[in-house]
Amino acid sequence: MKNNIYTFVGLFLFATCSFFSCKSDRTQDPVPENQMTLYCSPDLLNLTENWAAVFCKLNPDVEINVIKVKESAVTVNQNNSRNLGFFMDDEDMTLFGNSPWREVVGRDVIVSLINSENPYANQLYQQGISPEMFAQVLRNEEEISWGSLLNDGQNVPVHLYVVDDATIHSGMAEFIDWDQLTFYGTKVKDGEELISAIQKDPYSMGIGTITNAIDYPDQQINNKIKIVPIDGNGNGRIDYKENIYNDLGAFNHGVWIGKYPRPLINNMYSVSTSQPRNKYEVAFLKWILTSGQQLLDNYGYNDLENSERRAKVALIDNYDIYTPANSSQAVVGGSIFTNIYFLAFLTLIGIVLFLTIAGILVREKGELKLPKEIPVSKPVFSQDFLVNPKGLYYHKSHTWAFMNNIGIVKIGVDDFLQHVTGPITNIKMKNPGEKIKKGKQIFSIVQEGKQLDIYAPISGIIIEHNKSLLENSSLINSSPYSEGWVYKIEPTNWLQEIQYLFMGNRYREWLKSEFIRLKEFFTDSLRPEYLSYAHVLQDGGELTDHLLKDLGPEVWEDFQTNFIDVYS
Repeated sequence: MKNNIYTFVGLFLFATCSFFSCKSDRTQDPVPENQMTLYCSPDLLNLTENWAAVFCKLNPDVEINVIKVKESAVTVNQNNSRNLGFFMDDEDMTLFGNSPWREVVGRDVIVSLINSENPYANQLYQQGISPEMFAQVLRNEEEISWGSLLNDGQNVPVHLYVVDDATIHSGMAEFIDWDQLTFYGTKVKDGEELISAIQKDPYSMGIGTITNAIDYPDQQINNKIKIVPIDGNGNGRIDYKENIYNDLGAFNHGVWIGKYPRPLINNMYSVSTSQPRNKYEVAFLKWILTSGQQLLDNYGYNDLENSERRAKVALIDNYDIYTPANSSQAVVGGSIFTNIYFLAFLTLIGIVLFLTIAGILVREKGELKLPKEIPVSKPVFSQDFLVNPKGLYYHKSHTWAFMNNIGIVKIGVDDFLQHVTGPITNIKMKNPGEKIKKGKQIFSIVQEGKQLDIYAPISGIIIEHNKSLLENSSLINSSPYSEGWVYKIEPTNWLQEIQYLFMGNRYREWLKSEFIRLKEFFTDSLRPEYLSYAHVLQDGGELTDHLLKDLGPEVWEDFQTNFIDVYS
């Protein structure tokens, strides 16, 4: 038996040495790390060439080649890590297949615009226009009145103008659930003509893009133009979370965190076959997300909101940068894919060797004992997972309050919220002596720069904050109802305010609805660019623990709006 085993081990070592020997003869010259190739769809060619030219001017040692492609007309050299693609939405994404890496670097946002002197502007900003009302305007072959849109009886017709652009027509058709791309209204050739028509007609409505409405010297919306607010839930009013139309910054931020209808947003993606690791490539991406954003408006695209840029740059700063001197992938042959093939070959030989030895052992011993498989389980987040002490009053913003026998009330965060956020790394608290009011912000919990603002369950005066949290904020996670308390306060309206809080079974019943909303939030609310975070749901639809831990600040803000702000 030993002779047979020695024979197979010898063959394995011989095959391995042979592969290395052959591999050394296939050494190829690596692509210089300062060279990049950018692929882009035809509509982004001029922008991509301008980005490349300006970046190379700022960095003379960098060489960038820009190639215009359509669908899969060009096969990407997958062995070259310095390949980036720039495409709008899912257009031409087949070029990179199911790309394991992509990042939004710009947008094209479709909007409806009116003259700021429109007599109905104030009413519009209170009520908004629902998708169904937009459908009435765009589908009808006859003019529709402002009165019928706003239910005020005024018979003043809406004069509709639409930019003659296929992308705009397609986005609006999806938004109003219309299978045609031709709408009622006067077609105009571009944004300049659209703005001119709106400025001349106080009763007009125009369909174009947000860039048409921006006064770029001031980086604000043209003061003669207003964006028409969209009543997304159709309740006849612009709710707090829908109110993103007062200035350009608020609008861009609302688009980023998902408060604006997805069919009206065309994201511009940078994509690659793998996460960028070359230092020049990473520097180029960071430049596009900072100074390079200024070039977007020259080509009719909208730049990203400042906090979104910072979040993306911070993420890129954590990338593992590749250099030949320190990379474990810089091996003979110069190609990671060649090494992958080698590893696959080595694994195959190992499997054959193992099975052969196993067969010999079975024949010699009559049995083969294998180690028992150790099951790997992922932590599941469910209501049974939570601790809900009796005797505490709970508020819907996921805080609790408890009065001791001398009338002092402790306040903290419930177990539900700390399981959603994961490890808390910092807490921002008020000082003793400050007054707090029920429903107003009293502290913020932070995780690596991402935060949630928490509101007071009752009113009172802070007499002490938990100094231990300043040194060890994770006490909120490990002991939310004891060592992780946040404030001790002297209540000012205790008996009246606790009538609106939960205790015992009422709180547990309410948590059932919160879990349903939480699952809906992660299955329905996350936008396509966050599909990579599908790990928040396990097989069978179970939620995983620490849902927000690996998600970006935009999702935290969306959670803030949907699960905390609604109860403030």
